[in-house]
Amino acid sequence: MKGSKSIYVCTECEYKTTKWMGKCPSCGAWNSMEEQEEYLAETAAQGKASARHALFSSAVDTGADAIPFDALEIPTYMRSETGLGELDRVLGGGLVLGSVVLLSGEPGIGKSTMLMQVSATLGKTRRVLYISGEESQGQLKLRARRLEVQGSNLYLCIETNIRNILRQTDKVKPDVLIVDSIQTIYNDEINSAPGSVTQVKEAAMALIHKAKNEGISVLLVGHVNKEGGIAGPKVLEHMVDAVIYFEGERQQSYRIIRAIKNRYGSTNEIGVFEMTDTGLSEVENPSEMLLSGRPQGVSGNCAVCVIEGSRPIVAEIQALVTQTPFPSPRRSSTGIDYNRLQMLLAVLEKRLALRFSTNDAYLNVIGGLRLEEPAADLAAALALISSLKDRVLPDDLVAIGELGLAGEVRAVSCIEQRVRECARLGFTRIVIPKKNAEAKSLHVEGVELFPVVSIYETLSFFA
Repeated sequence: MKGSKSIYVCTECEYKTTKWMGKCPSCGAWNSMEEQEEYLAETAAQGKASARHALFSSAVDTGADAIPFDALEIPTYMRSETGLGELDRVLGGGLVLGSVVLLSGEPGIGKSTMLMQVSATLGKTRRVLYISGEESQGQLKLRARRLEVQGSNLYLCIETNIRNILRQTDKVKPDVLIVDSIQTIYNDEINSAPGSVTQVKEAAMALIHKAKNEGISVLLVGHVNKEGGIAGPKVLEHMVDAVIYFEGERQQSYRIIRAIKNRYGSTNEIGVFEMTDTGLSEVENPSEMLLSGRPQGVSGNCAVCVIEGSRPIVAEIQALVTQTPFPSPRRSSTGIDYNRLQMLLAVLEKRLALRFSTNDAYLNVIGGLRLEEPAADLAAALALISSLKDRVLPDDLVAIGELGLAGEVRAVSCIEQRVRECARLGFTRIVIPKKNAEAKSLHVEGVELFPVVSIYETLSFFA
């Protein structure tokens, strides 16, 4: 009889190898290889399967059979308003019954504060169970007092064991289950640390199974670190119904949420909040917030109107171009894709013979907003030219348009909404693509439109 063979198993991703490695070649984790006998590894795998079966055994077995496609019925999803209009907008109208939503963001960005406020509103009409694996009862009570959260339908539980969480769920029978955070939940039958890929996936799968079979709306919190940790929400994106990202700097008061995935609504909507002493307050007019404090009579500044979901938002783009002391000039971009900045600089240097190759170039979108729409190209280009030439653009000017490699200005969508939003905020001169000028509903009293075909025609603003 042959002796048992030793193998090394990664505790993070279960990668197996016959020799020890300091770094797992599959997931990149360091010092995660543990030596096991081959038959012990098989036993561990069987133990995980039995543990998963034990977790799901409490759920009702639907025993669903295959049915013809024509016999399918369109479901009627019941939504519950969260009390935060901006969050409801991103979710598509509210929290769907039986859905699983992943709210992710960096630690300290305000996820727990938002969920505590949501619990206060949902607790008025529905039963809410709040599971916390990071804070004590005293900490939760202090936060609830600060946010003025109270209600007999709100239940708090400090627990990290998934088995105990499922037992509490069966006992309380909530309509909404909040887990803060999924990285702290573990299954004691699995031989890996809390927060590992295996633990996160097993805990999330058990909660998703519970939600789908019993009609419980589940809100999961997932942390994202700046290094892009492997146990982050990226692992769970394909498992949940909606993925909401919480963006913003902790040093700033404004927060932006956007849907990366949403099975019950659009993924183009964003919500804007302001962090105050009493919690998150909604910013119903993001344009005025983004334009507050805008400098007057300064070069390198241009406004742009972009479409985020169903509403137009006017943002401010600032550029700084200065002579470089280094052989290779620096390029920095915040709020606009770095490769997009490189392309714009190449187009301006090639088509307009502007010497950006001997200057450092910095581009920034004020307010923490990230512009992914190509309609911001023209405004970014004008801001760069203004800073290079040190010529001030008119303060009441807005530029809208996509810039091509030949220097042409291409048409954009929803031009009527953009023009009306700019006019409402007091902008009287709007640069638009000539193709969009054919729309008859663009004429707004007090607003002068400047249709352009290429970037050459915008140089008249610097004369």
